[in-house]
Amino acid sequence: MPAVGTALAVLVLLSLSGGTGRARTAGGAPAAAGSGAGDTPPAVVLAGTAPQPAWGRCTGLPAPGPGSKRPRGLRCATLQVPLDHARPSGERIGLALIKVPATDPRGRIGSLVFNFGGPGGEGVDTLAQSADQYAELRSRYDLIGFDPRGVGRSDPVACVDARRMDALAAMDDSPDTAAEERAYTAGRAAFVRGCEARSGRLLPHVGTVDAARDLEMVRAAVGDERLQYFGVSYGSRLGGSYAHQFPGRVGRAVLDGAVDTGLSSADLARQQAAAFQRALGAFGDACARLGTKECPLGKDGPSVVASTGRFLAGLDQSPLRTSSGRRLTQSLGTTGVAAALYSRDAWPYLAQGLVDAVKRRDGSLLLMLADAQNGRRRDGAYSGLSAANTAITCADSTDRYTAGDVRRLLPRFRAASPVFGASLAWGLLQCTGWPVPGDPASREVSAPSAAPILVVGNTGDPATPYAWAPALTRALGGRAALLTLEGEGHGAYDTGDPCVREAVHAYLLRGTVPERGATCR
Repeated sequence: MPAVGTALAVLVLLSLSGGTGRARTAGGAPAAAGSGAGDTPPAVVLAGTAPQPAWGRCTGLPAPGPGSKRPRGLRCATLQVPLDHARPSGERIGLALIKVPATDPRGRIGSLVFNFGGPGGEGVDTLAQSADQYAELRSRYDLIGFDPRGVGRSDPVACVDARRMDALAAMDDSPDTAAEERAYTAGRAAFVRGCEARSGRLLPHVGTVDAARDLEMVRAAVGDERLQYFGVSYGSRLGGSYAHQFPGRVGRAVLDGAVDTGLSSADLARQQAAAFQRALGAFGDACARLGTKECPLGKDGPSVVASTGRFLAGLDQSPLRTSSGRRLTQSLGTTGVAAALYSRDAWPYLAQGLVDAVKRRDGSLLLMLADAQNGRRRDGAYSGLSAANTAITCADSTDRYTAGDVRRLLPRFRAASPVFGASLAWGLLQCTGWPVPGDPASREVSAPSAAPILVVGNTGDPATPYAWAPALTRALGGRAALLTLEGEGHGAYDTGDPCVREAVHAYLLRGTVPERGATCR
């Protein structure tokens, strides 16, 4: 699931954040993370044959975020992998890698490979910007980030130019009339045609099963006997696919912000709509507690939510001006609100953005939030997030919905979320007309013989609803363990909750698996 970008860090506003506590666990002694049952990796990937990457100086990295410093010793490399893993001697593509070396070489455990989510998120740039958030893990691990195939510096999928992306992002994505529906479906179809025209050769080979096989080659290339892994959001699906294909190669793996791979696209989207609505309610409660002077949107949580919904609905006919000269449309406004719900730390930006928009008729801050979510940079260029997200999602699924399907589903989506339901329902057309049929093999994540895998879920997660975490734990089977955070925001570790961090560090650094029922409050 795409996460809010680092553009949010440039603003300093009032804080709505709350405190956290220590884990409360059920009885029983902690278990040590051990090895798997010795499963042999599939022959399609020849473990141990990946060439050693030639690590060198990194170039073109983004500047660190405010208050952060670029870590010393950054090294980058390109790992050659088969375009088609079924034909390992055929065409190859390059995977971009970045390494942040361990600060305690004598105590080094190995490499810890990250996937920060998406699908379509760039691992190289993200790790370069955020490595200081993992300082304790870096003490004993080389931190490894990579751009999955079709993403960032790894032969990226391309679909349309920036001007067309601006139009698509602003386009009404919750059509109320036949004309709006025709415009929306035509826009989606044009995007699909662009993907096929520019990246047709890649599209059959960017799915999660292939990315997991690449992950096995990364493991071999960095010289680790087992993969130590930290996957967030979509990264949990990638980690689950890896564990299913290579259970004997699993070392210590954290899957944070878990995805339930057993659900259809429609059920995933509807449950996500309900989770975003719940998160908006939590924001509304926090905002209202500040009083009407700081939060002039309503006297209580429900009234804040209602006023937000009315404001977004009004943008359908009356988009707002912004300092950039672009207009804040209904779709961009809805995206901006959703973007800020990914992190409790972003709630102040949402409060200020809504006050600016509702009281001052200025949509600039909400547009900035939407641009961060959509991967639009300050110079007007876009990252490849939208293109890669679509390509990977459609490669992983055979679900292909029609406009008629969406119209039939709309009542259930609107019941789940009056604010976000319609947009997420129409988003089911993402793969309509996609030139690749899709393969649902990445939904298979069972790995009962693997070493203990730690799944982490946040009860207030809007993008990956909490129920998906126990579902993924059950699907993995074996010794998979669940850690619960009773909090707000997408994922758990990056909320900074000290209880979650203590538990994750104990697992990754010392092999201690949380007790059954472990919960951070």
